[in-house]
Amino acid sequence: MANTGLAQAAARGMVAGAVGTVAMTISERVEMALSGRAPSTVPGQVGAHLIPGADPAAPSDVARLNGPVHWGHGIAMGLLRGLLDVAGLHGPSATAAHFALVWSGDAALYRALGIAEPPWRWGGDELAADLLHKGIYAAVTGAVYDGLRSSPQR
Repeated sequence: MANTGLAQAAARGMVAGAVGTVAMTISERVEMALSGRAPSTVPGQVGAHLIPGADPAAPSDVARLNGPVHWGHGIAMGLLRGLLDVAGLHGPSATAAHFALVWSGDAALYRALGIAEPPWRWGGDELAADLLHKGIYAAVTGAVYDGLRSSPQR
Protein backbone atom coordinates (compact mmCIF):
# COMPACT_ATOMS: atom_id res chain seq x y z
CA MET A 1 0.00 0.00 0.00
CA ALA A 2 2.84 2.42 0.81
CA ASN A 3 4.27 1.98 -2.69
CA THR A 4 0.87 2.83 -4.19
CA GLY A 5 0.78 6.05 -2.16
CA LEU A 6 4.29 6.96 -3.24
CA ALA A 7 3.49 6.20 -6.89
CA GLN A 8 0.31 8.31 -6.72
CA ALA A 9 2.19 11.19 -5.06
CA ALA A 10 4.91 10.96 -7.73
CA ALA A 11 2.36 10.97 -10.56
CA ARG A 12 0.43 13.89 -9.04
CA GLY A 13 3.70 15.73 -8.52
CA MET A 14 4.79 15.28 -12.11
CA VAL A 15 1.45 16.48 -13.47
CA ALA A 16 1.45 19.42 -11.06
CA GLY A 17 5.06 20.21 -11.98
CA ALA A 18 4.18 20.24 -15.67
CA VAL A 19 1.31 22.68 -15.06
CA GLY A 20 3.55 24.78 -12.79
CA THR A 21 6.14 24.88 -15.57
CA VAL A 22 3.50 26.12 -18.02
CA ALA A 23 2.59 28.91 -15.58
CA MET A 24 6.24 29.81 -14.98
CA THR A 25 6.95 29.85 -18.72
CA ILE A 26 4.02 32.18 -19.34
CA SER A 27 5.07 34.48 -16.50
CA GLU A 28 8.62 34.59 -17.87
CA ARG A 29 7.43 35.47 -21.35
CA VAL A 30 5.15 38.24 -20.06
CA GLU A 31 7.91 39.63 -17.84
CA MET A 32 10.44 39.52 -20.71
CA ALA A 33 8.02 41.33 -23.02
CA LEU A 34 7.47 44.04 -20.40
CA SER A 35 11.07 44.38 -19.25
CA GLY A 36 12.94 43.72 -22.48
CA ARG A 37 15.02 41.06 -20.73
CA ALA A 38 16.51 38.41 -22.99
CA PRO A 39 15.49 34.79 -22.42
CA SER A 40 17.56 32.90 -19.86
CA THR A 41 19.97 30.27 -21.10
CA VAL A 42 20.60 28.89 -17.61
CA PRO A 43 18.64 25.65 -18.17
CA GLY A 44 20.68 24.95 -21.30
CA GLN A 45 23.91 25.77 -19.48
CA VAL A 46 22.99 23.37 -16.67
CA GLY A 47 22.18 20.66 -19.21
CA ALA A 48 25.42 21.27 -21.10
CA HIS A 49 27.37 20.84 -17.85
CA LEU A 50 25.54 17.70 -16.76
CA ILE A 51 24.80 15.79 -19.97
CA PRO A 52 27.74 13.75 -21.25
CA GLY A 53 28.91 14.85 -24.66
CA ALA A 54 27.44 18.35 -24.37
CA ASP A 55 29.75 21.37 -24.25
CA PRO A 56 28.79 24.29 -21.97
CA ALA A 57 30.97 26.57 -24.13
CA ALA A 58 29.07 25.66 -27.30
CA PRO A 59 26.14 28.03 -27.85
CA SER A 60 24.45 25.42 -30.05
CA ASP A 61 24.49 22.84 -27.22
CA VAL A 62 23.15 25.37 -24.72
CA ALA A 63 20.38 26.46 -27.12
CA ARG A 64 19.47 22.86 -28.00
CA LEU A 65 19.20 21.85 -24.34
CA ASN A 66 17.53 24.99 -22.96
CA GLY A 67 13.88 24.04 -23.55
CA PRO A 68 14.12 20.33 -22.71
CA VAL A 69 16.04 21.00 -19.48
CA HIS A 70 13.61 23.77 -18.47
CA TRP A 71 10.63 21.43 -18.92
CA GLY A 72 12.33 18.36 -17.52
CA HIS A 73 13.46 20.23 -14.44
CA GLY A 74 10.02 21.68 -13.79
CA ILE A 75 8.34 18.29 -14.11
CA ALA A 76 11.01 16.57 -12.01
CA MET A 77 10.73 19.18 -9.26
CA GLY A 78 7.03 18.36 -9.14
CA LEU A 79 8.16 14.99 -7.79
CA LEU A 80 9.66 16.87 -4.86
CA ARG A 81 6.21 18.30 -4.12
CA GLY A 82 4.85 14.75 -4.03
CA LEU A 83 7.61 13.66 -1.64
CA LEU A 84 6.75 16.53 0.70
CA ASP A 85 3.19 15.21 0.77
CA VAL A 86 4.35 11.67 1.50
CA ALA A 87 6.49 13.11 4.32
CA GLY A 88 3.35 14.65 5.83
CA LEU A 89 3.64 18.26 4.67
CA HIS A 90 0.49 19.54 2.97
CA GLY A 91 -1.15 22.69 1.64
CA PRO A 92 0.50 26.11 1.91
CA SER A 93 3.26 24.79 4.18
CA ALA A 94 4.25 22.27 1.53
CA THR A 95 4.12 24.95 -1.16
CA ALA A 96 6.39 27.24 0.89
CA ALA A 97 8.84 24.40 1.55
CA HIS A 98 8.72 23.40 -2.12
CA PHE A 99 9.53 26.95 -3.20
CA ALA A 100 12.41 27.21 -0.72
CA LEU A 101 13.87 23.87 -1.77
CA VAL A 102 13.56 24.50 -5.51
CA TRP A 103 14.89 28.05 -5.39
CA SER A 104 17.79 27.37 -3.04
CA GLY A 105 18.66 24.12 -4.80
CA ASP A 106 18.73 25.85 -8.17
CA ALA A 107 20.86 28.72 -6.84
CA ALA A 108 23.31 26.24 -5.27
CA LEU A 109 23.49 24.19 -8.48
CA TYR A 110 24.11 27.27 -10.64
CA ARG A 111 26.90 28.32 -8.29
CA ALA A 112 28.43 24.83 -8.12
CA LEU A 113 28.52 24.61 -11.91
CA GLY A 114 30.02 28.10 -12.23
CA ILE A 115 26.99 29.40 -14.10
CA ALA A 116 26.07 32.15 -11.63
CA GLU A 117 27.38 34.06 -8.68
CA PRO A 118 25.78 33.51 -5.27
CA PRO A 119 22.29 35.10 -5.16
CA TRP A 120 23.42 37.95 -2.90
CA ARG A 121 25.61 39.10 -5.78
CA TRP A 122 22.84 39.02 -8.36
CA GLY A 123 21.36 42.28 -9.51
CA GLY A 124 18.04 43.30 -7.97
CA ASP A 125 16.10 42.81 -11.21
CA GLU A 126 17.64 39.37 -11.79
CA LEU A 127 16.92 38.24 -8.23
CA ALA A 128 13.36 39.61 -8.31
CA ALA A 129 12.61 37.90 -11.63
CA ASP A 130 13.97 34.56 -10.42
CA LEU A 131 12.03 34.73 -7.14
CA LEU A 132 8.85 35.79 -8.96
CA HIS A 133 8.92 33.03 -11.56
CA LYS A 134 9.89 30.26 -9.15
CA GLY A 135 7.26 31.57 -6.73
CA ILE A 136 4.64 31.30 -9.48
CA TYR A 137 5.91 27.81 -10.30
CA ALA A 138 5.66 26.68 -6.66
CA ALA A 139 2.23 28.27 -6.10
CA VAL A 140 0.69 26.76 -9.23
CA THR A 141 2.37 23.39 -8.70
CA GLY A 142 1.10 23.35 -5.11
CA ALA A 143 -2.44 24.34 -6.06
CA VAL A 144 -2.61 21.71 -8.79
CA TYR A 145 -1.07 19.07 -6.54
CA ASP A 146 -3.52 19.84 -3.73
CA GLY A 147 -6.42 19.76 -6.19
CA LEU A 148 -5.35 16.39 -7.54
CA ARG A 149 -4.79 15.09 -4.01
CA SER A 150 -8.32 15.98 -2.94
CA SER A 151 -9.98 14.71 -6.14
CA PRO A 152 -12.00 11.53 -5.76
CA GLN A 153 -10.09 8.47 -6.99
CA ARG A 154 -11.55 6.66 -9.99
